[in-house]
Amino acid sequence: MKLIQAAVLEQRENSRPYVQHRPLTLREVQLDAPGPGEVLVRITAAGLCHSDLSVIDGNRPRPVPMVLGHESAGIVEQVGAGVDLEIGQQVISVFLPRCENCAACATGGKLPCTAGTEANTAGTLLTGARRLQVDGHSVHHHLGVSAFAQYAVMDARSVVPVGNDVPPEVAAVLGCAVLTGGGALRNAARATGSEDVAIVGLGGVGMAALLVAVGQRTTGTILAIDANEDKLAVALELGADQACTPQELRGCTASIVIEAAGHPRAFETALEATAVGGTLVTVGLPAPGAMSSIEPLSLTAGARTIIGSYMGSALPAKDIPYYEGLWRAGKLPLQQLVRTRPMAEINEALDELAEGRSVRQVLLPLDVGLRGD
Repeated sequence: MKLIQAAVLEQRENSRPYVQHRPLTLREVQLDAPGPGEVLVRITAAGLCHSDLSVIDGNRPRPVPMVLGHESAGIVEQVGAGVDLEIGQQVISVFLPRCENCAACATGGKLPCTAGTEANTAGTLLTGARRLQVDGHSVHHHLGVSAFAQYAVMDARSVVPVGNDVPPEVAAVLGCAVLTGGGALRNAARATGSEDVAIVGLGGVGMAALLVAVGQRTTGTILAIDANEDKLAVALELGADQACTPQELRGCTASIVIEAAGHPRAFETALEATAVGGTLVTVGLPAPGAMSSIEPLSLTAGARTIIGSYMGSALPAKDIPYYEGLWRAGKLPLQQLVRTRPMAEINEALDELAEGRSVRQVLLPLDVGLRGD
């Protein structure tokens, strides 16, 4: 058992500002060695995502106490029996491991793994194990990762190797923002680069979808939609042909629309932006019970298709090398999306995320060694 520093959520907190209420506490946590099929990873970068925030504010109930963080890059330090990874290899985490045995895993990424989903809901690794403790009491894992820490033990099916030359802050966002946003475009909508594309919601996932659309574009145009004028300016710098607020949409449509805001009104805007015969892919995660108002006739008469996509309908071991290749070719400038800050500022970062003032914040853990056995 080793001692590490990690950001622990003791109880859900929806009162802001978070910098005042401080829902995440950096504290000493006990970490077990990896078991069979597991890997110990030294975390080098961890992205802050709305999926983390939704656990804190209760929109996605999870058991507590829990070490949050699911989008990360790190270095393999130790492997359990049966793990085919090398010590010193850079890996990125994926927030939905696949057992490869259930019926959902046979759908080629369309459906999330049943066992992985159950483990994520329970706050365990894929096998049902927990490797975190505080004062002898178990602490739950977040989406099989728990990356807001110096080190993490994960199931080997929760990591994908990437080249050690990929900057950690770039590598980290490949496993959530890019996998989800890019996958909505490539896997769910099956975009080829010739279609007109609209992105609704320019957070980390939406901006990643925008970058992938720009990177694989041939003849299509790209429209960026968000209520934040600053984000619209960034979208134009990143290659969008047009950018507007929902109020300025005025009949502009695209044959492929990606909704990445996770808000009922954003879904309605996305449907409004979907051309006749077009496809709307929704990847945002609104609060449970949130409702949108749509006119069913617009689907029937307009032959429009709505697709839900979780984790970009991706097979991470297949998709991540594609995005790594785009980055190497200079067609996926993820550095322009990322702002790094120390893990000690995690509650301040939560406020910035909740207020929509950031695209992707990546936290850098303290780089100190393990203590203990």
